[in-house]
Amino acid sequence: MKEKYLDLLAQKYDTEEKVVTEIINLEAILDLPKGTEHFVSDLHGEYQAFQHVLRNGSGKVKEKIRDIFKQELSEEQINEFAALVYYPEEKLQLIRDGFNNKQELNEWYENMIDRMIQLISYASSKYTRTKLRKALPKQFVYIIEELLYKNNEFTNKKHYYSTIVQKVISLGQADKLIIGLSYTTQQLVVDHLHVVGDIYDRGPEPDKIMEALINYHSVDIQWGNHDVLWIGAYSGSKVCLANIIRICARYDNLDIIEDVYGINLRPLLNLAEKYYGDNPAFRPKRPSDRLSEQEVLQITKIHQAIAMIQFKLEMPIIKRRPSFNMSNRLLLEKVDYGKSEIMIQGKKYKLDNTCFATVNPEQPDQLLEEEKQVMNKLLFSVQHSEKLARHMDFLIKKGTLYLRYNGNLLIHGCVPVDEKGKMEKMVIDNKTYAGRELFDIFESYLRQAFRNPEETDDLATDMVWYLWTGEYSSLFGKREMTTFERYFIKDKETHKEGKNPYYYLREKEEICRAILEEFDLDPDQGRIINGHTPVKEIDGENPVKANGKMIVIDGGFSKAYQSTTGIAGYTLLYNSFGMQLVAHQHFSSKEDVLRNGNDVLSVKRLVDEELERKKVLETNMGEKLLQEINMLNGLMRYRYMK
Repeated sequence: MKEKYLDLLAQKYDTEEKVVTEIINLEAILDLPKGTEHFVSDLHGEYQAFQHVLRNGSGKVKEKIRDIFKQELSEEQINEFAALVYYPEEKLQLIRDGFNNKQELNEWYENMIDRMIQLISYASSKYTRTKLRKALPKQFVYIIEELLYKNNEFTNKKHYYSTIVQKVISLGQADKLIIGLSYTTQQLVVDHLHVVGDIYDRGPEPDKIMEALINYHSVDIQWGNHDVLWIGAYSGSKVCLANIIRICARYDNLDIIEDVYGINLRPLLNLAEKYYGDNPAFRPKRPSDRLSEQEVLQITKIHQAIAMIQFKLEMPIIKRRPSFNMSNRLLLEKVDYGKSEIMIQGKKYKLDNTCFATVNPEQPDQLLEEEKQVMNKLLFSVQHSEKLARHMDFLIKKGTLYLRYNGNLLIHGCVPVDEKGKMEKMVIDNKTYAGRELFDIFESYLRQAFRNPEETDDLATDMVWYLWTGEYSSLFGKREMTTFERYFIKDKETHKEGKNPYYYLREKEEICRAILEEFDLDPDQGRIINGHTPVKEIDGENPVKANGKMIVIDGGFSKAYQSTTGIAGYTLLYNSFGMQLVAHQHFSSKEDVLRNGNDVLSVKRLVDEELERKKVLETNMGEKLLQEINMLNGLMRYRYMK
């Protein structure tokens, strides 16, 4: 097998010189500084804010502009230049409109192309020429490379370089060149992007985030609880699908279902109109101004219809999976429908705003025939949405429940532990799992469910729903989900969802070190990068915990959380010099950035600083390159050193 592999490798490197050249190239790359990693989390469909952070590299673009031009440009000019790099098409339009004559515009083009070339040169200083060439706009590779590698020591080619730029301008290509250079700069500033969960949820444009990620040059995803809910729906889980529609109705986001993914909600609306009326508990949380009162009422009815279907669909899963330990969530069986009361943990509560028109008190988990038909149609529509299929395929391809990357552990939710910090155990199919093994088995079942979407009641599909709501789920991180109580019981004591002890124990360094060891990472060097729970900066909460071993980067991208957090999200940068945590202010609009140069960056906090600059050799990429070097050395011995 080894000889066959080496024979295949020899087809690519068919001479001794080619093998030697590649070994030298890879060995040299190992000595380059590591590229910049960019960590974002809990995007929750907020595309506009996300794309701005993506374009400005959490401040790295402006930082590099300032490094080069701080003696030459004012702060206002630096902001203007940065806005051009972020949004080149729109900014160029504004700039062109501001010039009175063509000569002045051409002079501006000449100066700006020179500055852009300087910026590209600086941003690419730790990359190979090959990597830079791949990042350049293809139609301008020759021109840019000539301008990048010009030597000003002698004047022999001065007119040659000037002619290139002038011809670009006179032939009407200056805008295209500047646009290409802007996007190349964005790509060079961030080498790799980590999305630490929850692309989906309350925000209006998760599909646009997915498109941006699909087209991004280098990215991985650690699934969040809301991402898994969408994967579960596509994989055949009707209860996951019901949850998605309920949440979209609750936050006036049904456009995502109907308009974006083409899923027909008309059958559900017909059912809702038949059985439900107005209900204050089910009115959308943030109805938009564009909605008429009639449309608000329709959403309210849909919300009730899908919520009741969800509660019914949960019950058979709970009954057939006793290992889920969720029998206390069989709440429809605990209702006294005559008195409109419910018994929870030995205490009676009055039920308000009820909508039990489709519930059979004798068999409360029984779906009406109409409800069955509606869910079958919805599931068929979900599984035949081409756009959703492409997005879910990408989530599966690029996603994992956790990631060990460059010595750090990336997880969205939590590592389930008990009050003493011991890994909590869960029995699944007569086997006990905890810690990393529990993550691995969860992910295995999720991938199995995705591969077999026609199986709707198997253990794998049920397990995806458990990841959304189960006590030992690494994504949920709470003891139970009290959705039913929040709708129908006024006593807020019943609304509480006790968090896993992880969320207070992660403040302790010894707990974080134990978790890193559980995932075979060096506790002295590694850190846990965590999302899922908004950091309440407004209350003085520190996102850096456990003496730097834990960094929580969910600071509130979602507008719904910003009044609680006091900021608009954290992002994290990790380059060869160390880590920087960036706090963001509320993103007003692209227009504000373009016209006023206002950015949403706030403060940068130095998490740590490398004593020695970190090299590619010390990264995951370095491990891969070493493997390639070993294979090429093997090829040398096999073919050329006999």
